[in-house]
Amino acid sequence: MIVFLVLLIDQVVKIWIKTHMYLGEEFEITKWFVIHFTENNGMAFGMEFGGQAGKIFLSLFRIVASLGIGWYLLHLIRQKSHPLVITCFSFIFAGAVGNIIDSAVYGVLFSDSMNGVSTFLPAEGGYSSFLHGRVVDMLYFPLFSGRFPDWLPIWGGETFLFFRPVFNIADSSISIGVMLFIIFQNKFSPAQKKKDETLPEENAGIPQNGESV
Repeated sequence: MIVFLVLLIDQVVKIWIKTHMYLGEEFEITKWFVIHFTENNGMAFGMEFGGQAGKIFLSLFRIVASLGIGWYLLHLIRQKSHPLVITCFSFIFAGAVGNIIDSAVYGVLFSDSMNGVSTFLPAEGGYSSFLHGRVVDMLYFPLFSGRFPDWLPIWGGETFLFFRPVFNIADSSISIGVMLFIIFQNKFSPAQKKKDETLPEENAGIPQNGESV
């Protein structure tokens, strides 16, 4: 259900952005939350990687990595692992697949957004070929800006903005999965699992309220 819902929301939002906004267009929800349409050829949060050859490598790497994550997720489910670890990998898997869809088929399905709003299945064909699509990003949170003190090495006197990267729901899903895994990783350890399993047995012989020994 997590994988299905994340993919559904991610793709609905991306397709709406792609077919209703031109590249670079934005509108302000609040001062710290802006919908800003941008696309990237590379990794999460707008990072780039090695031109066309790097693009092919990254797309293939994403596919292989997602297949690996998907297989591991099924393994966790079959092994009846802790629900939290299954939840974490569900978020990670959904986010990875969400961005793969953009990279794999958006170039074939949509016209370019450089000169206006994109169209779905244009008569002249898409803006690129299979595996050469660009990932759609739109979530922008310019929470606060400021200026580094002059005495600071390298960045002294320069202005900064936090949070600068523009990302999407798939990126968020991966981040949520990773953060949940880090926060609750102690619960996934074999020692903790064994302790959780023995607690019901230890409590079985303890009289409950109103019971006699």
